Amino acid sequence: GWVMAVLFNPSGLQNAPTEAREVPEVVAAAVKRWGGAQLQFASPELRGDRELVLAAVRSQGDALQHASHALRADKEVLLAAVVQHGDALQHASDALRADKEVLLAAVAQQGDALQHASDALRADKDVVLAAVAQQGDALQHASDALRADK
Repeated sequence: GWVMAVLFNPSGLQNAPTEAREVPEVVAAAVKRWGGAQLQFASPELRGDRELVLAAVRSQGDALQHASHALRADKEVLLAAVVQHGDALQHASDALRADKEVLLAAVAQQGDALQHASDALRADKDVVLAAVAQQGDALQHASDALRADK
């Protein structure tokens, strides 16, 4: 069936009929074999499946962009994504872009993720120092007040 098709062909899920893209086992097999980006070919319902999305973002953090809006606002899902790819923060809900724990995890993986932080966290010394420690030029994304603080 379709599970075998997606295991042997990286574009198998992309070329699968709609009904195959709605089967959790088929999409999970594609994500496991070819990576989280396969989530983009899943049905809208499966893009909202928490376990499937967690598997996708753990393999490719940027797969968060293909998750439902509800899951982009799920802290556990977002933490799993940014630990793998800090820049996945750009696909997060505004509330989570303002969450210090999430920001610290994102900038520890990729200092540049600071550019996607809320204004308040771009002015937070702990967050900015963590970002700069990971990537020196992340300082350009800090608030004006912090950049002026020598």
